[in-house]
Amino acid sequence: MKKLIWIFFPLMSTLAFAQKADDLTKFGKVITVNGLKEKLTILAGAEMEGRETATPGQKRAAAYIESEFKRMGLQPGNGDSYQQVYPVYQDALTEKKLVVNGKNMDWDKDFNFSMQTIASGNFNFGSIVFAGYGIVDSAKGINDYANLDVKGKVVVVVEGSSAGMPTMGVGGSRAFNANPASPAAKMRAASAKGATGLLFVSADFPKRMATQVKGGMYLKKNNTPGFLMVNISAAVASSLLGSTATLSLSDIAATTKGSYSSALQIVATKTTENLESSNVIGIIPGTDKKDEYLFLTGHYDHLGKRGDVIYYGADDDGSGTVGVMQMAEAFAAAAKKGKYPRRTVVFMAVSGEEKGLWGSEYYSEHPIFPMDKTTADLNTDMIGRVDTERMTADTLNYIYVIGHDKLSSELQTINEAANKKSANLVLDYKFDDPNDKNRIYYRSDHYNFARLGVPILFFYDGMLQADYHKPTDTVDKINFELMQKRTLMVFYTACEIANRDAMLKRDIPLTMPAR
Repeated sequence: MKKLIWIFFPLMSTLAFAQKADDLTKFGKVITVNGLKEKLTILAGAEMEGRETATPGQKRAAAYIESEFKRMGLQPGNGDSYQQVYPVYQDALTEKKLVVNGKNMDWDKDFNFSMQTIASGNFNFGSIVFAGYGIVDSAKGINDYANLDVKGKVVVVVEGSSAGMPTMGVGGSRAFNANPASPAAKMRAASAKGATGLLFVSADFPKRMATQVKGGMYLKKNNTPGFLMVNISAAVASSLLGSTATLSLSDIAATTKGSYSSALQIVATKTTENLESSNVIGIIPGTDKKDEYLFLTGHYDHLGKRGDVIYYGADDDGSGTVGVMQMAEAFAAAAKKGKYPRRTVVFMAVSGEEKGLWGSEYYSEHPIFPMDKTTADLNTDMIGRVDTERMTADTLNYIYVIGHDKLSSELQTINEAANKKSANLVLDYKFDDPNDKNRIYYRSDHYNFARLGVPILFFYDGMLQADYHKPTDTVDKINFELMQKRTLMVFYTACEIANRDAMLKRDIPLTMPAR
């Protein structure tokens, strides 16, 4: 009899918790079209000004999400705070000067600096080294630095390439910058050879539009000395090479490589403004497995304003953020009835995604809850629209799922079963192809969990055309009925993962290359 009792009570306990999982899904009725629309109308409204990271609009959005988490009854996720604040920086160029052989050159007529590629300081040189086009391409046996000593010196190179050498080509920025003839590749080559700086001769002078003297925001301060990169006109290059006349770019490129005596002064003063942004975090505490965690994430930032034009970001990613908020509402409604998940569920709206996954990167490096106790991250980024490139009959009943075959062998089975119990969507796995040209796996916040081994599922509508990253990504374009079905499916998946006996297995090595 004792042996039977010993088996019976654990079985009853397991059944009780399984029943809790079923009870939780009943609160999916809280996830309504009206609830989603009401929240998204606020989050993607004009008052939020496009929610660009570290701007007043983003802070208003964070305050709104926090107020909703409080209203629902979620506990604060960062000690006694609902926000995890992280630093953001922005540089401004307050002094800019280029003097060649005693002559002051004019900004945007003769030269300019890129904020990202100019060190702050007063630099003086008595000579320069001319390296032609400055191309190094070992595959083609090209080395414009052959027999040149450029260590500690400033190098002058001409934009483009000669006949028979690499061309700039086409493609995305990653492919463009990898081309040996690109400015980025020429800068890397000069730096690798030990040069202090690079003067890049460009035909794009005088500038038709004023160069910005306020740089983009960045997440981490770089305390290492910067590399000097200056864009210069053909007139400046001619003077540096000892010519009294302004040479054409082709004539400059044909000039003999080597060292040239020239008095060169570069002055740049950058000031750094300390800004901040935040992730908004609320939790529903678990019961017997409260020290294990399930994350539901979505990024609430977008592109902000360009002049008076607002980039509303209703789909990207107002939709995913509101999905997280509505799932929080459902879990909170269950908690008010005494129905808690076994694991602690963490609802995290992150900022900085559009800048380069900053908010989730900061969280991954400063985790509030242990990553090894985080069973999964379910990330929703764009769940409110229809992929305009999807020419199939299921356009009103699908979702792209990324991560189903990575990190954990249990993800696909759990998600597909939850889908059948809820919305019965078509689950499309095409973006899990390692050869996906769009690199969707790397482009949202789940990545910063996956790179640390946490199993992830990323839910996405695939909309990369139409209004993507345009001011026209507005609330009126959202298909709220489809958004509701997608959110409900993610909620059912979350209920199952939060209440199962064991954390998800981490039994598939991550073979995807680094971002």
